[in-house]
Amino acid sequence: MPDEFADLLSGARMSFTVQSKKPINESGEKDYVGMTMKVSTEDSDLVEYRLIDDYVYIRSDAAALGEALGAPVPSARDLPPEAGAFKKALEGEWVKIDAKKMEETTAELEAESGFEPSPEPTLDARTQKELLEAVRSTLAREVDFKTSDTEDDSEHIIATAPFRTLITELLGEIRPLAEKLPPGAELPTDKDLKEAPNAEVTADFTLKNGELTEVYVDLAELAENAKVKELGLQVRLSEGRTPTAPADATELDIEDMLGGFGSAMMSEEDFGEEDF
Repeated sequence: MPDEFADLLSGARMSFTVQSKKPINESGEKDYVGMTMKVSTEDSDLVEYRLIDDYVYIRSDAAALGEALGAPVPSARDLPPEAGAFKKALEGEWVKIDAKKMEETTAELEAESGFEPSPEPTLDARTQKELLEAVRSTLAREVDFKTSDTEDDSEHIIATAPFRTLITELLGEIRPLAEKLPPGAELPTDKDLKEAPNAEVTADFTLKNGELTEVYVDLAELAENAKVKELGLQVRLSEGRTPTAPADATELDIEDMLGGFGSAMMSEEDFGEEDF
């Protein structure tokens, strides 16, 4: 990971909202009617994504992302008039994509090239239950839990465990189920696990009125030679805002995006051949 990208992420905040016709834990793909995701820093909103009905809406700070990844993007001023929505995208404005049309066009291109997509990976109900039981038994055996109350009537659960021991024991429980896992779900080897840090890692769970509201983990504890003393990952759960469609979004043509002008945008001339 380039240092510039690590610096960018170290102060980033990501918010995610999903809206469904049913309770989330009972929802399937067809029940979701809106989603939003935004990644921000102190300086700007890096990228924002919304899925409303049949359209995907996207805007980003392309210059900041390109600089952080070490692959500067072309300036919008240098694009020809026919660039259309691509120019709007590079200027940080909203663009929208017809999700159904994109799916149809992608399928047509795959058919023309002879590409056959792999079936969606799935787990049968029995395997899911066995995996859940493996996780539960490992956590009960290897993790030390402590509870405490606070002045605002919330409850804290502090979970502590040696990282390498926890992961090794958990994978030991899962390995007998490996043949039932979806293709490509390869488990780390014993050799891989020996290189994992065995530091004590602590997760702080906050509950209010019996509902989980916050989780905090210091990721620096996972790095034995970390240059920083603390790298906190904080997750908060709350009621989200109703996703809405931006009124001023410019439609991005699918054919332009998947071929033609879109391919030219990703040419070696623009981005070089660096590996990250």
